[in-house]
Amino acid sequence: MFEPCDADWREIGRLPGSGLALRAAFREFDAGRRFAVRPGRPGRTACRCGEVMLGVLEPPGCRLFGRACRPETPVGPCMVSSEGACAAWFKYEDVPAAAREGRG
Repeated sequence: MFEPCDADWREIGRLPGSGLALRAAFREFDAGRRFAVRPGRPGRTACRCGEVMLGVLEPPGCRLFGRACRPETPVGPCMVSSEGACAAWFKYEDVPAAAREGRG
């Protein structure tokens, strides 16, 4: 039913062969084509989630981490879910108490 395709990954960019698309025989069921759904372009922020996901930067290296970007107010995908790298770091690593309490 599916075949590999190039896919856009939030904060990382387009990765060849990293997604799945419906095979030609099933394209009539593709809601994105049927309803002309086009994903929006992400806005530019100071979020460095792409670098965190690629292992280039640890979460505290992002100037938004623990300040503007917190589990209650996520800026990037790493803080959105409890499995995200920044959310996990925020919860389990040595985050200064002031940052954890929103005073940082």
